[in-house]
Amino acid sequence: MPISSPLAATEPPRDCPRCPRLVALRGECRAEHPDWWNAPVHAFGDPDAWLALVGLAPGKHGANRTGRPFTGDYAGDLLFATLAEFGLSNGRYASRIDDGLRLDGAIIVNSVKCLPPQNKPTSQEIATCRPFFEAQMRVLPKVRVMIALGRIAHDAAVRAAGERLAACRFAHGAVHRLPDGRVLVDSYHCSRYNTNTGRLTPDMFADVFRAALALRDQTSGPNSSTSPR
Repeated sequence: MPISSPLAATEPPRDCPRCPRLVALRGECRAEHPDWWNAPVHAFGDPDAWLALVGLAPGKHGANRTGRPFTGDYAGDLLFATLAEFGLSNGRYASRIDDGLRLDGAIIVNSVKCLPPQNKPTSQEIATCRPFFEAQMRVLPKVRVMIALGRIAHDAAVRAAGERLAACRFAHGAVHRLPDGRVLVDSYHCSRYNTNTGRLTPDMFADVFRAALALRDQTSGPNSSTSPR
């Protein structure tokens, strides 16, 4: 089925040529799995969101296959269950783009739009894709809180706000008040590896969302880093 983006004017083209290594992998996936999405993955969610979830990049058997962020792999199982728990979605997630799921008050935006080998984009690929991420954050004026899913997502959000990385150290549960008035909450990525090893538990992940909800109605202030209770 067609996949539309809530931020269509900011998305890269389907055959984006900017990163040669990612273009090559995209070609391999198209040859091996011609029925998959195999293209830059669009943002997903509510364009009037107050909460932005900043992801890393599409997973091969998840978003790169289905065309929707976090859809079709374990990370999506935990993420969408948590969004439902906190009233940020409507409908039932069923690991398919035609499951009717909608986000309410939240939007997912990846810092890298295309599948990278071993889920590890290079620093150059991250920088090359940054204009798309930053353009999407600019057209989300109602976003007041962001949750960064992992270090790469954290760095992208900090840079998009015009802050130095040294001023905002990534740590699970850390809260950073950014120069643009938004607040960033850090989380370990909700990957199968992190949950299987106990680095991230469902309760730890839920605590991040509790912190985001608590911060939603707070006024913005000078940049600072604290740990939520």
